Amino acid sequence: MTSSASLQPAPPSPTRGLTSRIARVLPLPAGAGMARILVERNIISFRHGWVALVTGFAEPVFYLFSLGIGLGGLVKVVTTDGGQSVSYANFVAPALLAASAMNGAVFDSTFNVFFKLKFARLYDSVLATPMGPRDVAVGEISWSLMRGGLYAAAFLVVAYFAGAVHSWWALLALPAATFIGFAFSAIGMFATTFMRSWVDFDYVTLAIQPMFLFSATFFPLATYPGAVQWMVQATPLYHGVALERALMLGEVGPGLLVHVAYLAALGLLGLVGAARRIEKLLLS
Repeated sequence: MTSSASLQPAPPSPTRGLTSRIARVLPLPAGAGMARILVERNIISFRHGWVALVTGFAEPVFYLFSLGIGLGGLVKVVTTDGGQSVSYANFVAPALLAASAMNGAVFDSTFNVFFKLKFARLYDSVLATPMGPRDVAVGEISWSLMRGGLYAAAFLVVAYFAGAVHSWWALLALPAATFIGFAFSAIGMFATTFMRSWVDFDYVTLAIQPMFLFSATFFPLATYPGAVQWMVQATPLYHGVALERALMLGEVGPGLLVHVAYLAALGLLGLVGAARRIEKLLLS
């Protein structure tokens, strides 16, 4: 006969509890050493989800050929904010590269994370393993920026064969796109932790679509009214577009550090905020 004592759950390990408390005090990414396992899970899960990857990459490519090349037949030359005169296709391509990285990162860090959090309850199962809330935040953000980087890499290849790459600085365009993906995936996941239903995703569309159209994507910043320019410059996609355009057109200077600092600050804010919110939602 089994004793009642043997049916009691084992007390939590003092070592693990101490490790958890230390991890909460340390800054990110400390305490998220097993995030790679969640990334591996997402890679395996998306082996048969290649259609979703293709659709996210196709939209910027269609814009490149319809606007960059089609409209480029009417708009022969565009003067960039750096004073360089380029064809319209060469002007638009870097912006669409930044938008491609944004699309991949945002889609995965919002819709997919919300489904896993509220409906699939995946993260509740994750916490039954040695992984913790910080692993969830870092793992999902890492996966979404990888997805955004994949979109950007495919688009960069298309842009190269379309003749839109003219500078060796373009070799840094892919790392820059991954950096853009980090900023958008982190802030996207942070925002997702506040959403209550699918209806709230209308706010995501409300934020993304105007940014895509009015972040100096299709027109130089100088063409906007003066009162609007500061609003454009406050958007994160503008900084991504300006960074990619400078690299692909060879307009490299110290001013690029401003764009890098903006995206870094946004990404770190989103990463820390998402980690704390996930910890609160899953452990409270």
